[in-house]
Amino acid sequence: MTLLELLTLLRKHLRLVIVLPVACAIAVAAYAFLFMENTYSTTTSMYVLTLDQTATGANLYSDLNASQQVANDIAQLMDSSRVRDDAARAVGLEDLDGFEISVASETNTRVITLTVTGGEPRAVAEVANALAESVGDVAREVMNVESVNVIDEASAPTAPSGPNRPLYIAVGLMAGLFAAVAIVVLMDMLDTRVRGDEIVELLGVPVIGRIPLVKGGN
Repeated sequence: MTLLELLTLLRKHLRLVIVLPVACAIAVAAYAFLFMENTYSTTTSMYVLTLDQTATGANLYSDLNASQQVANDIAQLMDSSRVRDDAARAVGLEDLDGFEISVASETNTRVITLTVTGGEPRAVAEVANALAESVGDVAREVMNVESVNVIDEASAPTAPSGPNRPLYIAVGLMAGLFAAVAIVVLMDMLDTRVRGDEIVELLGVPVIGRIPLVKGGN
């Protein structure tokens, strides 16, 4: 089937090509707005300060690569049960299973960025700040760093960060369009009726006359 034939076929079933994508988009929009809960994200950043190596003031990690390694190690501490359990107890929760926690450590820097996502604005800010405090305590104890200082304390977000409802609706619209095209093509493949001049190609004989169809005639 050529592109021109496909376009002609879609034009013959234009109602289906329009109605099905719109119906899918409406269904996805209804689900997104009625059943998908808002999520909120907040961010806090921390700076890792290492201990002096000697009394002369030389740092334990004097180059940027070593500093990055320390920051990466502390970022890994965020996944430890001890840090998360301490943070959960600090905010009065049994665990942090209802929160999505991500940690990023930029290259050649001691700055760590912590992002917490959850269903309540105030709760995500409290969890983020509790995690920052907890990881600082554990890092000082087990890694012998001087401190993990909070640069920007997490605050309660004022607007939801998700879900991305417009994206879901667009995906539903495109899915409906692809489904409509597939249905139209399948209907054409299953239709074995001979139409128009196809009989000339099938029989190999010329047309010697045509009988017009008169609607409403006797």
